[in-house]
Amino acid sequence: MTNKDKNVTKSAAAPALEKRSFWERNEASNGILLTETIKKYAISIFRGILLFGMCFMIIQPILNKLALSFMAERDLYDTTIILVPKHFSVSNWKIALNLLNYKTTMLNTLWVSIFVSVIEVCMCSLVGYGFSRFNFPFKRFWFFCVILVIVIPPQTISTSLFLHFRYFNLFGKTINLRGSMIPYIMMCLGCMGLKNGLYIFMIRQFFMGFPFELEEAAYVDGCGPFKTFFRIMIPGAKPIITSCFLFSFVWQWTDSFYSNLFLGKIQLLSIQLTGIVDKFGIYLTKLHGGSVVAPIGYSNAILSTGMLLAILPLIILYIFCQRLFVESLASTGVKM
Repeated sequence: MTNKDKNVTKSAAAPALEKRSFWERNEASNGILLTETIKKYAISIFRGILLFGMCFMIIQPILNKLALSFMAERDLYDTTIILVPKHFSVSNWKIALNLLNYKTTMLNTLWVSIFVSVIEVCMCSLVGYGFSRFNFPFKRFWFFCVILVIVIPPQTISTSLFLHFRYFNLFGKTINLRGSMIPYIMMCLGCMGLKNGLYIFMIRQFFMGFPFELEEAAYVDGCGPFKTFFRIMIPGAKPIITSCFLFSFVWQWTDSFYSNLFLGKIQLLSIQLTGIVDKFGIYLTKLHGGSVVAPIGYSNAILSTGMLLAILPLIILYIFCQRLFVESLASTGVKM
C-alpha cells in the first residue's frame, strides 16, 4: 500500500472515530481520555473559583461602601441589614457632595493631576532614555540613586522637604513656597515627584529593548540625539508612556502626602476627604444647633460616600481606557 493510500485510509477512518461515543473512545485509550478530561475540568473549576475569590476580595469593600452610601440613618444601626438597605436614600450623597465642594474640588484635582502627570512623563522619558543609551560619569551610581528613590518612602525626607521649601533661599532672600504649585513643579522637573523613580526604571528598561540600528540609521540621516529621541524613540515608546501617564494620573489623584505638604491651599479631593468627618460634625451642629457629636455609624456612611465620589472618576477613566491600558502593559517588555 502506498503512502497516498494510507493517507486516504486514515482520513476515511477519522470520521468513524469521531462518531464513536466518549466511553468507547475512553475504552480504546485505556482510560487515559477520562483522566485527561477530569483533569482539564478540575483545573478550569479551580481557576474559576480562584479568580472569583480574588475579584470578590477586591470588589467586596467597594460593595460595602456602596451599600452604606444608600442607607438611611436608621438602617445603619439595624443589625439585620448587611448589604441591601431597607430604606433607600440618597441623602448621604447630597451631604457628601456639599461637604467636598465636589464640582470645584474635582476640577482642581483633574487639572493638577493632568499637569503633574505630563511633566513627570516628559522628564522621566528623557532621563530613562539617557540611562538606556548614553554613557556618562558615575552612571551606575546615579541609577542606584534612582533605585533608592523607589525603595525609600518619601515620608523619610518630609521634614527636609518642608524646611527646604518653607525657607527657600532665592539669591539670599527667604521665600515661603508652600501652598502653591511651584515646589511640586520643581520636584517633578527634577524627577523627584511621586513615584518618579519607578517611571524612570520602567522607561529605561523599555528603551533597552529598542534596536540600536534605528538610532544609527537616524544618525546617518543627520539626526542629532534630541531629534532622534523625539522623532524615532518617542513614537515607538507610546505603550510605556501611556502606562506611566495612567499610573501617574491615578497616583496623583489619590495622593495625600505631597498634596498636604505642598498644595494645602488648593482644594483637592484627597485633602478634602481627610477632613470630611470633621466637616460633617460642623454640618450637624449648624443643622440642629448647639454642640452635636456626629454618630460613628453615620460618619462612616458619609466617609464611605466621599470615598466613592473620589474614586468614581477613576472608575470611569478605567472603563474608557481599559483596552488601551491593558494593551500598553501587554506590549511593554522588561529587559534586565
